[in-house]
Amino acid sequence: MRKVLFVCVGNSCRSQMAEGFARTYGRDVIEAASAGLCAASAVAAETIQAMSEKNIDLSAYSPKSLRSLSTRTFDLAVNLSGFALPDVAAGEVIEWEIPDPVGCGIETHRQVRDQIENRVMGLILDLRRKTRSRSSAADP
Repeated sequence: MRKVLFVCVGNSCRSQMAEGFARTYGRDVIEAASAGLCAASAVAAETIQAMSEKNIDLSAYSPKSLRSLSTRTFDLAVNLSGFALPDVAAGEVIEWEIPDPVGCGIETHRQVRDQIENRVMGLILDLRRKTRSRSSAADP
């Protein structure tokens, strides 16, 4: 299992979506968490609606600050914020350029959701390939 942290600005849209997809589709290879550079007060209603259309319920999720996870370590941090991350206890940091839908309507949230779903699925498939390769290499 790879510990993956998804980070955006407020942890109210993009990183919540990514965590939701990772927990739903990649639970065999990813232990997912999310945080924001500066946590918002709530997950955006449009984010909850857009994800519910994919049968992923984020209604019980709440924004967390990056600082609140400072005692945890991660194998990978995925930065969706568009800003440089402060020190994150992660073995690797990758950048995903995905627009922030905060303050936009449901259609923009759906477009962002679909971009994130594609990226998360690609990450999951890559991690599964790497897991299979390691397993094959370990077999005599």
